[in-house]
Amino acid sequence: MEQLNRDGVPKLLDSITEKAGWEAKKAALKERWLDLIGGVPPAVPLRYDILSETVEERHDRLHLRYDTVDGDTVTAYLLVPKGAAEPGAGKLPAMMALHPTANEGKGDVATSLGRDNRRYGAELADRGYVVLAPDTITAGERIYEGAPAYQTAPFYEQNPAWTAVGKMIADHRQGLDLLASLDYVDSGRIGAIGHSLGGYNAFFLAGADERIRAIVSSCGFATFTGDPNPNRWGRRDWFSHIPAITDYIERGEVPFEWHEIVALAAPVPFFNWSGQADTIFPHWEPIAAAMRDLHGLYAWLGEPEKMLSLDGTSKHDFPGPIRAAAYDFLDRWLK
Repeated sequence: MEQLNRDGVPKLLDSITEKAGWEAKKAALKERWLDLIGGVPPAVPLRYDILSETVEERHDRLHLRYDTVDGDTVTAYLLVPKGAAEPGAGKLPAMMALHPTANEGKGDVATSLGRDNRRYGAELADRGYVVLAPDTITAGERIYEGAPAYQTAPFYEQNPAWTAVGKMIADHRQGLDLLASLDYVDSGRIGAIGHSLGGYNAFFLAGADERIRAIVSSCGFATFTGDPNPNRWGRRDWFSHIPAITDYIERGEVPFEWHEIVALAAPVPFFNWSGQADTIFPHWEPIAAAMRDLHGLYAWLGEPEKMLSLDGTSKHDFPGPIRAAAYDFLDRWLK
């Protein structure tokens, strides 16, 4: 940690001059990442139930429950644009709309009851995307009985060798299986979008599953470098992402820098938004430095146009003009 804060964000391409060198580094990063999060188990066979259906003006919303690993199920909303399922309608692009830290989970992004600047799932459905908005563990309909929202202690009691991050990735991959199975979805045009918790879940998923062809992360990227609270990623008394990170931090170390995890998906099209007045991730300068270095990787791979990182003076938010830019970015790569 001391070296990071002294020298700044490490370079992705440090001492690398050939593609083979990057591929070797990427493979090593992925192995380290998967080991740290406890791995991502193979998917279970696709099975889901439709619990109810709500008719909106421009899309229909299906309330689903689908099977996932570890004998668990995921509750989700599937938003289907009007006419998508009619014969001869053609296949549509699709999105995984991953929610931020909101007790309501999927409802925050997929219904009119969601907060301002958070209803990106519903907005994308109205724009012509088939959208799956799942609850993560500890949110929405998946809050553990007797526990508050975002309390992972019951998960770790049942899964001491796994992590909440590994679980979320596994659950979201099951969601991809569901989307890809739909006759009206083009399985080659699926993306992931999210704000905050949903933002980093979007690039976590992309790094684990090549079916994600475009990523949008709003206020979801941070660095260990310059972070006043690096243990936000480790062992806590509420949502504990990757407990082993605490052990590294207590030794004055980190297992990686976070742009290395985003780079596992490169050169998949990636849109990042960060706010300079973000009180959750206040260290915007090293965040911006990491994004510049990541863009350098995209350029070195011959795909500079596939990455766009913006930062502005807003707080921990996903403002309308930024969402509009993000949607245009998705349209470019998925439509």
